[in-house]
Amino acid sequence: MKTEIYLPNPIHHAAEKLAKDLGISLSELYTAALIAYVFEHEKKGITEKLDDVYMNEDSTIKSELAKGQTAIVGNEQW
Repeated sequence: MKTEIYLPNPIHHAAEKLAKDLGISLSELYTAALIAYVFEHEKKGITEKLDDVYMNEDSTIKSELAKGQTAIVGNEQW
């Protein structure tokens, strides 16, 4: 899809330089930047939802479950 956007000259020039330094097109740079930006905002929404859940729910692990998990994992070194 072709989209027209307007950027301040200093941002555009910095983006052109970075794209050239990275050996990618300006389009690829903008796409990567937008993907990262969108991902960060989506991740923030998920974190906020989890925070809401755990503010109202007990998140402690029952001792029996913890013992079982420890027994399964054993003394593995990570």
